[in-house]
Amino acid sequence: MRKTLSLMLAAAAGLSAIPAAAADNNGLVVIDLTNADVLNNLAQNLKVNVSDISALNNVSVPIGLAAAICDVNANVLAAQKKTGTPTCTAKNSTSALQSAVQKKLGTVSQ
Repeated sequence: MRKTLSLMLAAAAGLSAIPAAAADNNGLVVIDLTNADVLNNLAQNLKVNVSDISALNNVSVPIGLAAAICDVNANVLAAQKKTGTPTCTAKNSTSALQSAVQKKLGTVSQ
């Protein structure tokens, strides 16, 4: 009985840590994939439908890559991290963004 209670408490403690880790997003920036030009370029380069990419809604990349993808200063994204998960809208279809989308789609470029 005591062993079962200990296991239940340990599991509950582990679950309570999940939201904090998810909110941190492991230091990544969430890239919004709503820019039509970027979506079209990505779809063409990856040889998939635009709807496949837009269904993803977003991908996550490190701050340095996000700054280039979103055409925003990395310091702005770092400041956002203090209040939550930094986000920005993709403005450039870079190879880093293409790789992140490809990974999230689970496809291999042809």
